[in-house]
Amino acid sequence: MTDATHLIRILSVDDHPLVRSGIGTLIATQPDMQLVGEASTGKEAVQLHRELNPDVTLMDLQMPDMSGLDAIIAIRSEDPGARIIVLTTYSGDALAQRALKAGAQAYLLKSLVRTEILNTIRAVHEGERHVQADVAAEIAKHSADAALTAREIEVLRLVASGHANKEISARLSINEETTKTHIKNILAKLGAKDRTHAVSLGLKRGIISL
Repeated sequence: MTDATHLIRILSVDDHPLVRSGIGTLIATQPDMQLVGEASTGKEAVQLHRELNPDVTLMDLQMPDMSGLDAIIAIRSEDPGARIIVLTTYSGDALAQRALKAGAQAYLLKSLVRTEILNTIRAVHEGERHVQADVAAEIAKHSADAALTAREIEVLRLVASGHANKEISARLSINEETTKTHIKNILAKLGAKDRTHAVSLGLKRGIISL
């Protein structure tokens, strides 16, 4: 029997109760792990991490009130040694890179929770980093790509929302020629054929979200 003082104490963060329940059931089968808390929002995650000081936090990215990325940044600003595993349905390389840059030690798709989460928890607890193979391959594939600027991402978000160039220009207080230049650069950087293709690639890679 594992000594209680050596249990890996885990905080689970996800806005879907069924996901948290499944993770909790899985953790309960492990003699070296203990689920010490659950949060359904990013703000709750930050507060509970402060109160519980878990060994490992499992963090969803898309949540109400505060995104998982913002929660990671907030937690790591208070506790630079916090060990966080991102659990998400999004495999995009850009989103994964933002999560890792924010301080996550691992990035795992929810589809592989049952087969990989327990070993990932143990690895991260020991100080290792882990990025799922498919996601790592996407990061490597786009490593030499020119990144979109903050303004280009703004423009792409507005394109994704169905705004025409004139509307984008008005919202961002820029002239239409500048908007056209931004869109031209976006298409070139993403290797997109047109605006619709650019939005599709932006969503797939996690550069933007709806």
